[in-house]
Amino acid sequence: MYFLRTAICYNVFNIEVRPERRSAESMNKKPVYILMCMVIVIWGLDFSVAKNALATLDPMLLLFCKYIASVAMVGLIRVTKDRSPLFKIKDIWVFFICVIFGEILYFYCEYSAMSYMPVSLLSIVLAFVPVVSLIIDRVIYKRRPGRKAVVGIAVCIVGISLIIGVDWQVLSQGRILGYLLAFFSVFCWNIYNFVTASLHGRYSTYTLTLNQLICTCILLLPFALKFPPPISVFTPTLIGEILFLGLLSSGVGYLVLVRSLHVLGPTATSVFSNFLPVTTTLFGWLALGETIAPLQLVGGAIVIAAGYVVIKEIGKSQESV
Repeated sequence: MYFLRTAICYNVFNIEVRPERRSAESMNKKPVYILMCMVIVIWGLDFSVAKNALATLDPMLLLFCKYIASVAMVGLIRVTKDRSPLFKIKDIWVFFICVIFGEILYFYCEYSAMSYMPVSLLSIVLAFVPVVSLIIDRVIYKRRPGRKAVVGIAVCIVGISLIIGVDWQVLSQGRILGYLLAFFSVFCWNIYNFVTASLHGRYSTYTLTLNQLICTCILLLPFALKFPPPISVFTPTLIGEILFLGLLSSGVGYLVLVRSLHVLGPTATSVFSNFLPVTTTLFGWLALGETIAPLQLVGGAIVIAAGYVVIKEIGKSQESV
């Protein structure tokens, strides 16, 4: 418990728990790995919670409500830990690029895709995030991935296919729009990862996260004012779902994600999306009544093992640069 508390305090909020100095950046990587695993569990539940909330709210309104809660939480943390200016004028356009692709388009497409396909099937498409990330690394940044990393991602996709238990007849039954939305989400998330990583060193984790959340609320505010939902729809259940999505999934989730992009880099961070089908399928079984077959359990083990290999290989290649 002490190690976990230290990891959260030091790596997310930049709070020193012990006066010991850390001489190497690599010493911070293991806690970040653990925090990203925690976030993947939270995001796995996010699918089920969001699908329930979307039965009442439009995707854009749900985004606005959850980001208002996120701003309140992250803003409170930042006020107590950082009194520096929020942003530099020259970086405003960068923040809006992050917001448009990583928080508005990504989640709007993801939430809209839920209307066309099960959350477990959606998660297999989102598992292509690290594949696109490796392509961007290779084409734009000229960084050649190791053979083990490429093979590991391929094995991850095989494992994900086992988790979902894909029925090829179902794939062709009017779900093309859902797949297009899901694949667009993949590209949006990669743009967000690489652009956010480019801001490393200019802002603290909580300042960068707060800037993005504020920009998101600014862009979503006109829609929320034009199409306000009646107060009667905000039942205790819906409020609880919004608080979960805002405080945990977006608030804590983005704090950890931004820190991971700084410490691990966009490609290594994107590999964690391969674990989403495991947690998504689990919570789909618990919350939505979906079943888990033995073959899916085998697929989950494959995803975890192959994902570990990929993360380890990418970490080695980054340290050798």
